[in-house]
Amino acid sequence: MSKEVSNILRLRKLGIDTHTENIIFMRSDCLVCRSEGFTANTRVSVNLNGSSIIATLNVITSELIAENEAVLSEEGFRKLQAREGDLITVTHVQPILSFSEVRAKMFGKKFNESALQRIITDITHGLYSKIEIAAFVTVCSGDNLALDEVIYLTRAMISSGTTLSWPVPRIMDKHCVGGLPGNRTTPIVVPIVAAAGLVIPKTSSRAITSPAGTADVIETMTPVTLTLEQIQAVVRQEGGCMVWGGAVKLSPVDDVIIAVEKALDIDSAGQMIASVLSKKAAAGSTHTIIDIPVGLTAKIRTREEAFLLEYYFRAVGLAIGMELDVLITDGSQPVGRGIGPALEAQDVLAVLRNAPNAPQDLKTRAIQLAGLILEGAGKADKGKGAAAALSILESGKALDKFYRICQAQGGFREPQAAPLRHDVLAERSGLVKSVDNRKLAKVAKLAGAPKSPGAGILYHAPIGKHMEKGQPLFTIFSETQGEINYALAYMHTTDHIVELASP
Repeated sequence: MSKEVSNILRLRKLGIDTHTENIIFMRSDCLVCRSEGFTANTRVSVNLNGSSIIATLNVITSELIAENEAVLSEEGFRKLQAREGDLITVTHVQPILSFSEVRAKMFGKKFNESALQRIITDITHGLYSKIEIAAFVTVCSGDNLALDEVIYLTRAMISSGTTLSWPVPRIMDKHCVGGLPGNRTTPIVVPIVAAAGLVIPKTSSRAITSPAGTADVIETMTPVTLTLEQIQAVVRQEGGCMVWGGAVKLSPVDDVIIAVEKALDIDSAGQMIASVLSKKAAAGSTHTIIDIPVGLTAKIRTREEAFLLEYYFRAVGLAIGMELDVLITDGSQPVGRGIGPALEAQDVLAVLRNAPNAPQDLKTRAIQLAGLILEGAGKADKGKGAAAALSILESGKALDKFYRICQAQGGFREPQAAPLRHDVLAERSGLVKSVDNRKLAKVAKLAGAPKSPGAGILYHAPIGKHMEKGQPLFTIFSETQGEINYALAYMHTTDHIVELASP
């Protein structure tokens, strides 16, 4: 058999979920592996009807599949638009020339703009393995990226995917750098700003390692997976939207890089700035407010770190033609009461509905951010934006606009908490001295959030509150008793999630 024929295999579909990674499974004794010299973890090119993807080879040593068959992960099937029974060819991957730039950076050579464009293009096209992406992430970590490199990286990430344009000169946006449970201001800010007559096409992310991403929270109330055409229609009708950015491929390389960063537990300031601003620019934003919470267990731990981050945000924003304002906020404890998609959504609705028991800290943050946007757009005088935003909220106009946006996106529904609950009680009396945001978030995740939208935590112990012995510090919500037990087992291995001062 000629070589042109020997590398043809028939696809089988076994329903293997590998998240965003392309994986191909082949028999170790198949003719392709033998003739091409493929071994486990080899990067190969999979070709079908003129389309191709790069996949990582996993080798099967049993008779699960036939010698002339191959299995693709679900992601591989999707990207290749393949069906079971299709005939594919599998070939070697050519060397990735841009990776030489990554190696040069390891030895102290700075990236230039063309180098970062080539690297980001190759990552976007799936040419880099997870190991090679990890190498890129590592050489960019810490303080390894100079300001000009951050600017080049941001521009490269903007051009890696879809970009939106709008027929008005001012497009407003906001972003929080994260690390603070419950800080869900977006679904409050968007309707306030849209009700003021401004355009705010807000795209948000799903959770990667947190109990809830903004898109997860909004999805408990309205659909967030919209097409570009649907987003544009909603914004034309209502002036704003609240959607998942991943559905429309805005700076798509960002999601790939973030997944590797999280696996390595690396959080690079330069990459974070490029990540945030590339998505804002790709969404067509011209004016953005950045919220930087600061706290010992938040993502940003000191005010000095926050000031440096603010400088970088402003500099990169200026370089890509975006106006920026930065708000440095308190990150010492969760915002609101809910931690988890549906529980956070209930807080949002309480604020929008002007309920007497609405969490005031969430309301205050949202008003601050919305006020800055109104001032930046000339809808309020300097220092008067918060009052203008509060007026829109308390008049009911923000709630009406919120419902209208939800209806335009596919309808509104009430978020529902999970049915099982367990109160975690104070073991003694005292004032709440501190709370560990990261440990509290982990408890919420172990309870099932965000995969189970109703799972998570309802928090009852803000700093400074006096708690009596036996009073609930927080309540765990879950779909199953097993998940509650899992969360409680973690709590027994750690301490000082909520610290009470001695009476």
